[in-house]
Amino acid sequence: MSNFWSVKESEPKREHRWIMNIGGIPQCLVKKVSKPSITVSESKHVLLNHAFYYPGVVDYEKTSVTLVDPVHPDATAMMWNVLFQSGYGLPDNPDDKVTMNKESLVGALGNVTISQLAGDGTIVEEFMFLNPWIAGIKFGELDYESDNLVNLTLDLRYDFVKFTRIADNEWQDISGGGAEGSDTPDTALNDVR
Repeated sequence: MSNFWSVKESEPKREHRWIMNIGGIPQCLVKKVSKPSITVSESKHVLLNHAFYYPGVVDYEKTSVTLVDPVHPDATAMMWNVLFQSGYGLPDNPDDKVTMNKESLVGALGNVTISQLAGDGTIVEEFMFLNPWIAGIKFGELDYESDNLVNLTLDLRYDFVKFTRIADNEWQDISGGGAEGSDTPDTALNDVR
């Protein structure tokens, strides 16, 4: 599409047009998020003076979320609540044998999605995180010489992401498919255009 910029209906996705659903956290607290990142591992095979590489496992990297921390609703209290609902307990009761597990971690956080929006507010694409849980919480920094808002940073771990997009006013699931129809190198790219 060489005339992309001359077509008024064509518009690039913008960094400020998005909403995030992260459990019961109000959208107004979510300040910044990293979209999913994927790494494909590789195996190296050396033969004489040559090196050959083969793709390995797809690994989804942690996603970082920044929340603003107002007095009400209190984001710090929300994160402590998620932590304790996940099975964590203070070491003040020797009879308490409950520990964290994946089911309780995922259940405490709830559903997580990132929806990118068009200029008119309609959703153009969505990332749904499967089995998300909080892998890290940073409760921000305090500084007498600053009047900035206090921010919390969350690291989200998840198993994988389901990606869907809107085209011609219909949801299209792009996540599945595997290698079907991959008889030419650019088939997958042609399917999305």
